Amino acid sequence: MAETAYEVEVLNGSIYKIFAGVYNDFKAKAVSEYKFELEPLSYEEFIDAVEKQYMQCIVLKENDIPTAFLVYTTSISESIELNLIHCLGTEDEIAKVKLLIEKFLELTEGERITKVVSYPMIGHQSVFTADIAKYGFKYIGLAVLRFFMGNASSERILENMKLSEKPEGYKIVGYSDTYKDDAIRIIHESFRDTSDAIYDTRFKSIEGTTDIINKIVENVYGEFLPEVTSVLLYNDAPVGFAFTNVTGGKIANIPLVAIEKEHRGHGFSEHLLNRSIKTIVDWTKLGKRVFSEVNVTTETNNYKALKMYRRIGFREDYCYPQAYLIQKKKK
Repeated sequence: MAETAYEVEVLNGSIYKIFAGVYNDFKAKAVSEYKFELEPLSYEEFIDAVEKQYMQCIVLKENDIPTAFLVYTTSISESIELNLIHCLGTEDEIAKVKLLIEKFLELTEGERITKVVSYPMIGHQSVFTADIAKYGFKYIGLAVLRFFMGNASSERILENMKLSEKPEGYKIVGYSDTYKDDAIRIIHESFRDTSDAIYDTRFKSIEGTTDIINKIVENVYGEFLPEVTSVLLYNDAPVGFAFTNVTGGKIANIPLVAIEKEHRGHGFSEHLLNRSIKTIVDWTKLGKRVFSEVNVTTETNNYKALKMYRRIGFREDYCYPQAYLIQKKKK
């Protein structure tokens, strides 16, 4: 029996046609095995994105037939985003993953001097954790929680929430562009020393946080919902935020919640989230804008946040390891 011959190369025009099979295999499993909330790009759209260098793709060929691939991007944030590793079947899967990772590390060697690698190992990819740890990757556990519209239990919990009394001078309103500078400052101060800043280093600087907020409000990460985004004011000055956007279709997401340090400890995060979720529920019931769910992500060991989301009516759906590889040291 002939020995299997593996080759790893960057996706290029010479293999576009034969690459379609493994890509379409991934596409068919995107929801069931990789927890995709949206339909992934069609094969033609994917090839177009690669040609425009919106994303990079490394392909593993098995006896000249593509059977695995890795996708990454370098232009969305200050991190190198490893988006996906997919193999056709599970035979020799770990060996293929190792070859793809090694090629990825080779191709990104120069960029990794200044950039962290971020890899959300969602769905089936979590089986690779022990093996890619050998290349220096470390992990943070993340939990995805969902609030489903029309779920009687969740809506009852939300409706019956006992919120703390807001001291005099505080009120909650919708988002306005006039609050953006305060949002950048408060998000930066709240996230710069958290685990989020390990795999998204933009949080560590005002310039990086500006990029994050700009991409939220300019609809890069999905449609921004200023009316649903809640802002805590103290004497009419912003001191807290709960951003809300639409990640696709009828799915809303709350990517960032932050309170200025001196205003914490009064339950204001619950006030912000209560307003945002109730707005989405009301819009859905009235038919103004129909949503199927709202989701949030937090660390699996952030018990305070997990308890807070449960009190609002969220329920954990799944957890996954968020892998990261710190900057490569200069020789």
